Amino acid sequence: MNRNAHRSGRFVLLTVAVMAFMVMPATATDWPQWMGPTLDGNYTETGVIDRIPAEGLPIKWRKPINGGYSGPAVANGRVYVMDFVVTKGKVVNEPQGKPEIDGIERVLCLDEKTGDLIWKYEYPANYRISYPGGPRCTPTVSDGLVVTLGAHGDLCVLDAKDGTLKWRTSFEKDYGAPVPMWGFAGHPLVEDGVVYVQIGGTDQAVAAFDLQTGKLKWKAHSSGDAGYCPPVTIDAGGAKQLLAWHPAKVLALNPKDGSLYWEVPLKPDFGMSIGRPQRKGDQLFIAGVMRTSVMLKLDDKKPAVTEVWRGESAKSLYPGNVTPMWGDGAIFGCDHQLGALIAIDSTNGERLWQTFEPVDPKEKRLIRSGSAFITRHTPSGNYFLFGETGNLSLAKMDRDGYHSLGSVNIVKPTTNAFGRDVVWSHPAYANRTVFLRNDKEIVAVDIAKVKKKCGLTHSQCFKLAQIVVTRHRDLVTELRANIPDDV
Repeated sequence: MNRNAHRSGRFVLLTVAVMAFMVMPATATDWPQWMGPTLDGNYTETGVIDRIPAEGLPIKWRKPINGGYSGPAVANGRVYVMDFVVTKGKVVNEPQGKPEIDGIERVLCLDEKTGDLIWKYEYPANYRISYPGGPRCTPTVSDGLVVTLGAHGDLCVLDAKDGTLKWRTSFEKDYGAPVPMWGFAGHPLVEDGVVYVQIGGTDQAVAAFDLQTGKLKWKAHSSGDAGYCPPVTIDAGGAKQLLAWHPAKVLALNPKDGSLYWEVPLKPDFGMSIGRPQRKGDQLFIAGVMRTSVMLKLDDKKPAVTEVWRGESAKSLYPGNVTPMWGDGAIFGCDHQLGALIAIDSTNGERLWQTFEPVDPKEKRLIRSGSAFITRHTPSGNYFLFGETGNLSLAKMDRDGYHSLGSVNIVKPTTNAFGRDVVWSHPAYANRTVFLRNDKEIVAVDIAKVKKKCGLTHSQCFKLAQIVVTRHRDLVTELRANIPDDV
């Protein structure tokens, strides 16, 4: 009897465990900064779609917005985004032109569920930059504060609840920094109570501010203009390293004081150091326009690197405004010159395949600075791609090719670039929802998986679990009553 009862008891426990797993809620995460919680474009929520159906995806809400390249950030039930309201002049996009545009930069806080405006913070901003459509940087939400950076270098820290200004500084006015051709675009990094930014100029290529007070902690190294690439930290060689790519070099600094660990020359054309350095294990890939790319190996004993390979003609990929993403033995990214999505072998930079499908499915030959913002869904290994035509795509990508899992148009391209209309803004993925924008609206798109594999609702699963437990209790009682004691 003891043996059979023990077996039955184990079965009961196993059944309860299985049923508990069936009703366990899917994980949900916020997206509090550019490229997500880990700043590398990896999206970790479960319970999301594994295919985009032909009929499209449910739209939770659409709300009007003004111009800007700033992607949304999502934290604590709120969506934060920046835009630009033109009050004088006309937005004209020319690669080398700097039209005089006066207006107002705004930080908007919206309700995540409804899109309704909760608060806004605004200030005058007079643009003298190329592509003057609006702010470039995604807000960063940390420790109850929102950190924003405007196109002319206005760094603001606001209370996340009500938008009250905590402190503000201007790279242009307070530090005399030259405004880059395409404006300040390096998203602020907030870590351990410190705001890290690229300012640009003599002895202030990179700077650190106290998050709570705005006090300058340090500034160091020299560059011409600020890099468009956001600072990022890595742990390698027994130390935390702050990486910053300005238009001439990649720097690795001690985040406490800005002292130099190592540097690697890497000079893209037009100062376009844009893409975030992307790490996988001991490999670090950094790439920009016009044959500018390098694969580095991180030293495991000290803060140092060795160069593994550099890009050559018809090898590697050279992104414009899209940060490449790692895969298994491959790296995926949009090539600035060709405009296609390209996969390369991470060991040597050899090109494996290319496709225009997620960028512009109608194009087959060339798109100048073609863009599709890539996000890896780590639980499934699939990739979300937001293309410049306003299409959201889902795909499997590997060394063998691009395998589409569906696509749907969400917004219209509203910014002109190289004679075509585009949308260039990185989406946010949070709480099984995609938040994305163009120059006219911001949209929340439901990407939750409609049905669970068991086909039952949570309440049905709980009821079934209760029935199973009750039935097996009865069985144990019956076994104890009918099986002889000497068995």
